[in-house]
Amino acid sequence: MKQVYLDNAATTPMAESVVNEMMDKMTNTFGNASSTHAFGRAAREVLDDSRHVIAQSINAHDDDIVFTSGGTEGDNTAIMQTALARQSLGKHIITTAVEHQAILKPLAALEKQGFEVTYLPVDEHGDISLADFKAALRPDTILVSVMMGNNEVGSRMPIHEIGEILKDHQAWLHTDAVQAYGLLDIDVERDHIDLLSTSAHKINGPKFIGFLYKRNGVNFPSFVKGGEQEDKRRAGTENVPAIAGFATAVSELTTAEKAHRQAKYHEFKQYVVDQLTANGVDFEVNGSLGTDNLQHVLNLWIKGISTYTMQTNLDLGGVAVSGGSACTAGSLEPSHVLIAMFGEDSPRISESIRLSFGRYTTKADLDQFVAVLTKTVNRLLKK
Repeated sequence: MKQVYLDNAATTPMAESVVNEMMDKMTNTFGNASSTHAFGRAAREVLDDSRHVIAQSINAHDDDIVFTSGGTEGDNTAIMQTALARQSLGKHIITTAVEHQAILKPLAALEKQGFEVTYLPVDEHGDISLADFKAALRPDTILVSVMMGNNEVGSRMPIHEIGEILKDHQAWLHTDAVQAYGLLDIDVERDHIDLLSTSAHKINGPKFIGFLYKRNGVNFPSFVKGGEQEDKRRAGTENVPAIAGFATAVSELTTAEKAHRQAKYHEFKQYVVDQLTANGVDFEVNGSLGTDNLQHVLNLWIKGISTYTMQTNLDLGGVAVSGGSACTAGSLEPSHVLIAMFGEDSPRISESIRLSFGRYTTKADLDQFVAVLTKTVNRLLKK
């Protein structure tokens, strides 16, 4: 039985080119990039070259890129350090009700320290209202943290419009772009973004490496204390092989390639919906099938069958999907994203699954998913 992987929003398999690049650097460029001898200089050159590739991918300056351990560290750094550095200007922060836990938990910690957080609601498609945002914005707002695209339902947030509103306001704009990076054309100048965090393992790169974009003039102390790496902005010896692998993955994501993947994944979503409909499966899409969203995520309410039952049966049939965010899927907590969209009493909360496409997903994979799901529905609902 073929094993089908449809959980690319959780993590992606590393590309062969990335593995080869990392193996080369682990073997041949093992020096500490902070050392001044030849081995260190060779590592520093790889580090600088990689930083340039990554900076260009979001129209940033090389010096604006700070390497981190991933999206969680980037999010925590942006939120906690902004609050620490700017609390004399105010203690109000705006975010959304559907952010990743790497945003929500630091904000909860800040609330205990006297900060006030406004959580913007979303509609049944997972979208926020700009009117709600404008109403929430205050003179003492110091940070707005809104994800670029949602990891559970794929809804895309109006980052450009928020940036336009904030360009003459004191608040810094942070966006968690972990899911969007690699699919959307990101331009930090065009969208007036001050802070942006992302992670390599969502784009066929290695785990435990990411970057935080910090616009020139956005200053706060290093979140990780220690040495003076990353121009004193993030302590710890840089993982040069992983950074080189990250840059390799980024270099393959041209503007044309990102557009191609969005279009291909949209076709995949429509194909799955059409096939399930033809098979008589009683389901609904959580979110929207609109072309403007992140197309790699498809969240489905399979009516009458619990999330865990469906996940288990799909797994037994060789198909890997998720019940929501991989960072909370191992817990018994219901999806806060679906609760925000539909209310805590909706049956969707306990009867939905998320499938997410990636670079190596094929139509044959989707056919196996549809076949196993249809068989499971017919057996459990005795159709």
